[in-house]
Amino acid sequence: MSEEKIANLLGLAKRASGLITGNDACMQAIRSGAGKALLAIVATDTGDNAMKKYHDKCKSFGVPLLKMFDKERLGRAVGKEHGAIVVITDKGFANRILQLSDELDGSEAD
Repeated sequence: MSEEKIANLLGLAKRASGLITGNDACMQAIRSGAGKALLAIVATDTGDNAMKKYHDKCKSFGVPLLKMFDKERLGRAVGKEHGAIVVITDKGFANRILQLSDELDGSEAD
């Protein structure tokens, strides 16, 4: 149930311009530091090299990282065909998604 709520919040965040999609835009937001990227969500079926890149960048810049959904589900949540990463830039959405992810087994914030 919490996973569905998180998917719904991602859709709301996208419509409220509180979410960034696309590899390059997400990496730029993570690298910008200064609070632009507040939470990154990476699809669990992302390739090992990309997953390592996202993990390392998020760790370096202090951005919490959640691994959840597959690419298709993550993309659908934000109105796309598929997506490997989304970055939340709105504090309210980021905090609520982190709170809901704590309720799920198997999700982890790094």
